[in-house]
Amino acid sequence: MDLENAYDKIYRYVYFRIKDRATAEDITQEAFLRLISQKGDLHGYDIRYLYVIARNLCIDEYRRAKPDALPEDYEETAGGEEEALADRLAVREAVAELPPEDQELLLLRHVNGESMGTISNTLGISRFALYRRLKGAEAKLRRSLEGDKDEK
Repeated sequence: MDLENAYDKIYRYVYFRIKDRATAEDITQEAFLRLISQKGDLHGYDIRYLYVIARNLCIDEYRRAKPDALPEDYEETAGGEEEALADRLAVREAVAELPPEDQELLLLRHVNGESMGTISNTLGISRFALYRRLKGAEAKLRRSLEGDKDEK
């Protein structure tokens, strides 16, 4: 994996957890700096180790101060895309209602496309436990989205 792709994945992961661009950039940079200070360089780095560092830095940030709630960043849409925007908003709202642990699993697996092995090592759980938690999170999300459709 190239360094730029790894940086993007770690940044998305941190931003999802922190919800502040500047802080997410700082934490992502700090994760890479800590990796370099531990290993001496970035040759042969392991993305799982970067996720662990980033996760711990996010926890430290939460302990320091609770982040302020920021408004959602909605993308600009052209005319005729109202339904697509409504679908994206429904998914964001449904994901926001999930517990943070489930949100983290869905982000790592479906947004960042990480393997089950990488996620299980990052979170320190077995692949079987990860599989069960991920399927449960997906089922909760599906039920929430189907509930929204029934209401409309």
